[in-house]
Amino acid sequence: MNMADDKLYIEKILNGDANQYSFLVNKYKNMAFTLAFRISGNREDAEEIAQDSFVKAYQALNRFKTDAKYSTWLYRIVYNTSISYLRKRKGVTVEFDENIGNFSSHEDTINSLNDLNRKTQNKYIKLAIDRLLPEEAFIITLFYYNDCSVREISEITGLAGSNIKVKLHRSRKKLYGCLYHLLNEEVKDLI
Repeated sequence: MNMADDKLYIEKILNGDANQYSFLVNKYKNMAFTLAFRISGNREDAEEIAQDSFVKAYQALNRFKTDAKYSTWLYRIVYNTSISYLRKRKGVTVEFDENIGNFSSHEDTINSLNDLNRKTQNKYIKLAIDRLLPEEAFIITLFYYNDCSVREISEITGLAGSNIKVKLHRSRKKLYGCLYHLLNEEVKDLI
């Protein structure tokens, strides 16, 4: 199903066939949940956020501009709903550690990752992403798992493109640091 298919379903929904919305929900539910989880850090909260986001998207569907991508529009709703949810919860504060990623053996970490099979690589990458700040994990997930461009991420988050580039750079650096620590812990456990 491509962007044209999305617009076809949206047109059917707007013409009164509400049942067609299930196709859009099924198509985007996994990524909506993943993005909500990246920000909330909790499965139950992510399920609630994703569900609320689909309800909000359905209710605002008549305001969707068909020259845009539905996925970008929906992920913006997921992002905003997630941020609102966190604000209601309050007390969630995180800090950026400037020292993460300043390691001497970059080549050793890259070689270790290359030696792992794909399944194991994905496991470590997921563990490392889980250690990032919610916004960093959200942006990394959009960029690498959903192949969103910097412009699309900017539209989704409302942040400037230059800010997205900086956040991607910092997030990659922290992701590398997390992978470095995870792999070193694994090696120590093996020895």
